[in-house]
This record gives sequence, structure tokens and C-alpha cells, in this order.
Amino acid sequence: MTIEAVLFDYGGVFTPSPFAAVNAYAHAVGAEPAFFREIVFGSYHTDSDHPWHRCERGEISVADTWTEISAAVEAAGYRFNLGEMFSGMGAGGDGIDRSIVIDAVRDIRQRGVRTGIITNNVREYGDAWRSQLPIDELFDTIVDSSHEGVRKPNPAIYHLALERLSVADPARAVFLDDFEGNVIAARDLGMHGIVVRDDPRDALDELFALLDGSAVQE
Repeated sequence: MTIEAVLFDYGGVFTPSPFAAVNAYAHAVGAEPAFFREIVFGSYHTDSDHPWHRCERGEISVADTWTEISAAVEAAGYRFNLGEMFSGMGAGGDGIDRSIVIDAVRDIRQRGVRTGIITNNVREYGDAWRSQLPIDELFDTIVDSSHEGVRKPNPAIYHLALERLSVADPARAVFLDDFEGNVIAARDLGMHGIVVRDDPRDALDELFALLDGSAVQE
């Protein structure tokens, strides 16, 4: 079956995952990382009323979000310093050259396949993350949770992306994300799903094997 579109997550695919820095900060304050991440970001397996999820849906400001999260972390008995945690997110990256992902998008588009991003993001950070990529050159659509009012893994955000790319059959689309739960949600809709690990090369190899097979079948 011909692949008509490839959709990418942003953070953890085009950039290092922020969770390594969050894990390091959790260790620094004496918390178990998975437990600490869930206090700060909520469960990534659901689209809930956690402050971070509401912020990613554009329902509350990032300032109010961090106020609520700080209170929750401190109520759980841990010190919380937002600047300290974010300084770790910006420290040095993971040493992997992620320009290979941008090159892959260019290759995909040269094949005549449509491309897009589905990102859970925060409205106030929109200009910052978009400035990191040549958006207009690389993508036919951007589906940003904070502008759409819905976030992964809610099926509605995937349907919205497919509709904007004029893909009627989800089996003709591929989705790549560093969080397996988001990939599973895409697969449940019938899309091809690929998990991006710390090094994106394996995921890109899997993607191009799928695209090459699609071309042969065509």
C-alpha cells in the first residue's frame, strides 16, 4: 500500500528528549524519576486535567501551570526549582547529530510524500521551537496541541493531521514519536507507528524500509 504521508513528533525526534534532564533533576532532589515525571507532567498515556496537559491544550498559561506543578511537587515532599530543572534540559544535548532527521524529511518530500508534525506543546514556546526548523520548507502541516485544544494520545489529534494532509486511509500514513504510548495510539487508528529511541537512526532506517517497500508495491 502506498504511503502518502509521514508525520513526526517534535521533541525527542528533532531534538533530544527533555526527560533525561528531568530524570537527572529527580535524582538530585531524591525522587524516583518515573514518579517525579508523573507529578510534573502527568501520565503521558492519557489526555487528562493535569496542569501540564491543560497547558498543552492551551487552556491555561504556562505561568499558572508551573505554579500548580510547583505546589504539587512540594506537597509530595520534594524541592522544586524550575530554572534549575530547565538549565539541565539545555545543557549540551545528547551528542547526537539530529540534522539527519531534517535530511530525512527532505528526502521524503522529494519522493512526493506529504509531511507534517504532531506535537504536544505550549503556546508560549511556539516561536522558540518553530525557529529551530525550516518549517515552511519541511512540512505541509503543523498540528500543535496548544493551538488545537487536543493533545496526544487523544485520537482526535491524529485524525486532524490526516485530514489536513488529505489522507483518507490511516494505513497510508506513518507516525514517528519518542514516546511509545503516542505511537501505540497511532497504530490503534491503523497508522504505521515507529518509536524513535535515543539515536534516531534505527527509526529512520525502519521508515525508509517502509517507504521503499511502498514504492515497490506501487
